[in-house]
Amino acid sequence: MGLLAPSATTAMIRKAEKAGKDMQFAALPYRIKKNKVQVLLITSRGTRQWLLPKGWPMTGIKPHKAAAQEAWEEAGVIGHAHKHGLGKYRYRKERGPRTGLKIRVMVFPLEVRKLATHFPEAGQRDRIWLSPKKAAKRIRNPELAELVRNFDHKKLLH
Repeated sequence: MGLLAPSATTAMIRKAEKAGKDMQFAALPYRIKKNKVQVLLITSRGTRQWLLPKGWPMTGIKPHKAAAQEAWEEAGVIGHAHKHGLGKYRYRKERGPRTGLKIRVMVFPLEVRKLATHFPEAGQRDRIWLSPKKAAKRIRNPELAELVRNFDHKKLLH
């Protein structure tokens, strides 16, 4: 899986905004344990589906930093978010004021340095570390599952 240059990510965001599409930013938290990559999944608060931490754009904050902020709030992740996106997926919003809307989500890899016990949404979500293949099997959204399944940390630019 190739990475998206920050300029390509910016172009995709502008195109979505121009077309009136809603866009969110997600983090793909990962770590290396015993020379194998693991990714962190969390459950959604409502439907309890396994997914990645994600949220809406934040004024004045770059997309990869917004993804890292969401990873902190939703999963207690502290780490390094890469500027280069992995790709995007779409989903239909099932709850809240934007119910029924199709949302585009840009995904940014986030190398986890620490996982906190106390964080804003602690107790509201479950967290689990899995290999990319096992994680993909738990994800309902086929586009997101494919991004996670094909994640290769060796291709990341540092």
